[in-house]
Amino acid sequence: MYITVVTRNMKTIKVSLTIIVLAMSLLPAGCTKDTNSTPDSSSRDAFLGKWTVRPTTKLTYEVIISADPNSPDGVFISNFADVGTTSAPAGAEIKGNSIVLDANQVIGDGLKINGSGTYTGTKIIWNYTIFDGADLTSVAETYTRQ
Repeated sequence: MYITVVTRNMKTIKVSLTIIVLAMSLLPAGCTKDTNSTPDSSSRDAFLGKWTVRPTTKLTYEVIISADPNSPDGVFISNFADVGTTSAPAGAEIKGNSIVLDANQVIGDGLKINGSGTYTGTKIIWNYTIFDGADLTSVAETYTRQ
C-alpha cells in the first residue's frame, strides 16, 4: 500500500485512497462455517432428514430420506407412499434440485413406482405413479421438512 501526497492534484490522492479502501473492504474478515444456513438445494444434503407428507387424498404421514452409502447422489426414502416403515425403502437419485425415483422399482406389497420431485426451500413437490398390478394411480404430494 502506498500513499503519495501531492498538493497540486488532490483528485489523484482521493482516487488512490478510495481504491485501497475498497480493496481492503473486500478481504474476508475470517472464515467461519455458518451452521444456521440451509443446505444448497443442488446437494444431496438438502434432501436428507425427516419430512411430513401432506397428500391430497390421505392423512399426513412421515418419511425419512437417508443417504445411500454406495452412491454419492443416491438416497433411500423409508415409508415412501405410506407403505410402512417395515418395507424396504424406495431408492432415488438427486439431480440438481430434483429427486428422481429409481425406474420401475417395486416397494411394499408389489407396488411399482415411477416419478420425481422438486426441492424448493423447505419442501419437495412430488409427482409420481403407483401401479398395483391392476390400476395406475397418479399421485401429487408435498413433503415439508420437520
